[in-house]
Amino acid sequence: TSESLSWFKDEEERDNRYTLPLEGLQVRDVEGGLFHSKNMFALYSPSASTGLPSDPHRPNRSQNVYKDYKQLELSAESQDEVDSWKASFLRAGVYPERTKEEGENSKDDYASMDPQLERQVETIRNLVDSYLKIVHKTQRDLVPKTIMYLIISNMKSSIKDDLLPSLYSAGDQSSMMEESAEESLRREEILRMYHATKDALQIIGEVSTTTVTTPTPPPVNDEWLSTETNGSSTGGSTPFNNRPASPARPRAAPPLPTRPLDQPLQPIRAAPGVPIRPAPERPQPSIPTRPVSTSGRQVPRIPDRPLVPQRPN
Repeated sequence: TSESLSWFKDEEERDNRYTLPLEGLQVRDVEGGLFHSKNMFALYSPSASTGLPSDPHRPNRSQNVYKDYKQLELSAESQDEVDSWKASFLRAGVYPERTKEEGENSKDDYASMDPQLERQVETIRNLVDSYLKIVHKTQRDLVPKTIMYLIISNMKSSIKDDLLPSLYSAGDQSSMMEESAEESLRREEILRMYHATKDALQIIGEVSTTTVTTPTPPPVNDEWLSTETNGSSTGGSTPFNNRPASPARPRAAPPLPTRPLDQPLQPIRAAPGVPIRPAPERPQPSIPTRPVSTSGRQVPRIPDRPLVPQRPN
């Protein structure tokens, strides 16, 4: 409130834990330290920090602000919240700490400002802002409606009073509804454009429905062709492991086998011949027949091939 600062146990504001009167307090910034990331400020009593007696026009109060502490430190998540709290304290009559400059006589600039007067001025300013917002909203709502009302009223009066006399005074009433030459040309041009667009859309539809497109195949990697060409032009295959081929060394002819002179020559055995496969166009050889026995006994007959069983119908 404008007279005290209260905090509660929970957000329902039922259990009041402490109420701090704001009269005679001031606000100053507090450094949070190395390991504190939040923005901090403090409420303190000027008489407690300077050791001077309190203002005789104000009621006496304890030098400690909160219990046994000379100041009450508060923190917020961001600097904007700190500025908002400072503005709220300023409207409640809690002013920031004054800084004294060398060579200047310090005067209590805030002593001449009445906190009660400040609160009244702030209340009046809020009321004026609210009133101006209402006026602005009303104007934005009523001005378009008023304009439309005036236009429709003037049109009704013109149709009722001026339209019929002006039609009779125009002369030939039958020629008033005839189409002019400019409008006729414009209408014909629009019709031609309409039919041309319709035919174009039909042609585009036929092309898109009857055309069969085949996607192009991916490009063929022909680097191996260039590699073979380079290899054949250099006179050899690609060297192993990308190393240059070693120069060819001349090899000596193998020595001839020697044999003793007193050993007689032996005939060399010819190698067995490789059977020759008959050509496909040659006739097949005839099957040899069993010779007829001359002893009078009958040669046993070769049994016939068994019949293939037929599938029943």
